[in-house]
Amino acid sequence: MTGELSVPGRRSTAEVYEEIRTMILESRIEPGERINLDALARDLGVSQTPVREAVRHLEGDHLVVRAEEGRGYRTTALLDRAGLRELFEFRLLVDLWAVRAVAVNRLANPAGRLAREVDRFERAAVGLADVRRLLITHDTTFHGEILAACGNDVARRAYAGTHGHLHAFRLYSPDIDGTATVREHRAVLEAIAACDPDSAEEAMRRHLVDAFHRFDAAFAAGDRAQLRTPGRQSLF
Repeated sequence: MTGELSVPGRRSTAEVYEEIRTMILESRIEPGERINLDALARDLGVSQTPVREAVRHLEGDHLVVRAEEGRGYRTTALLDRAGLRELFEFRLLVDLWAVRAVAVNRLANPAGRLAREVDRFERAAVGLADVRRLLITHDTTFHGEILAACGNDVARRAYAGTHGHLHAFRLYSPDIDGTATVREHRAVLEAIAACDPDSAEEAMRRHLVDAFHRFDAAFAAGDRAQLRTPGRQSLF
């Protein structure tokens, strides 16, 4: 997202957007909570203008929705169990098709970029107790590189339009370490690097199915709070 240029003592719209988005992802602004623009601007020490612009961008991310007429905005609710299943059903269609398409011996093979991205995330996460912001960026980049390598803009836009990483990510604890993410992503990229579409598809399938069942177990237990407890595995 691009924003107005920063000047001394003033934060850009892009900076305000990132700060509010982080507050939503970390549930410092709770799911379904009404957003008081005046109070938020005061808390952030900025005018209402960048806050309003940031909220409009967050609406495009499906993290914020317009409340009842005349009552401003509120954050979107967390995914429920049915919504989670629908999201993963969509991803099992698109991600499996995409990973098979790119795991061939051609110049567009993204294995090198995927390996650099996994390495980048591991280096950046060293010593951090809370890697959530890094993890969502990493996961979006990793899967985005695979979609981009397909060269199909329709599929890429449809995938991005679900904002699935943002919504699923909100269900997780602040102190996940990304271990499951790295292990599963490395299995996918190794199969792509080997130009083995069958193995790449299977690695992606295991990755997504295991991630879904990590969520589903918590829903089945009937304890949404379990999704926020420390030490749980990462989503993707």
